[in-house]
Amino acid sequence: MFGCPLFEPEAVSRTVMTTDSRPADHDHDHDHDHDHDHETPDSATDRVHDTSWSANLELPRHAADRDLVVSEAVAAVEHTTAGHHVNLVTHGDHGHPKTYLYDALAERFDGLSYEYVEQCGCGGHVTRVFVE
Repeated sequence: MFGCPLFEPEAVSRTVMTTDSRPADHDHDHDHDHDHDHETPDSATDRVHDTSWSANLELPRHAADRDLVVSEAVAAVEHTTAGHHVNLVTHGDHGHPKTYLYDALAERFDGLSYEYVEQCGCGGHVTRVFVE
């Protein structure tokens, strides 16, 4: 669908939620050796997500603008209902999200919990943000 395994239908079907909103299966096979784009609708935040989901912040427009990545990450968290998580898949051009995203999220949200999942084979980074 989007070219990155995190966004493929089979990845969604593998994600079985447990009572603590963490996937029971942590097999996130993100390694891929093919060229691809990360096509996605213009905005993943056009609605409130009442389930766990992934926000694709790897588009070319994200590579060119770190502030856009941060603002859309904030919007993604705001559009995730309590008891769920959002996987923020950030563009690799900005480096590890701990260098720019984590503090920005902490400034915006009280008591937010998150975990770094991994770096995709395409260079992007996956951070899982839990909304309580």
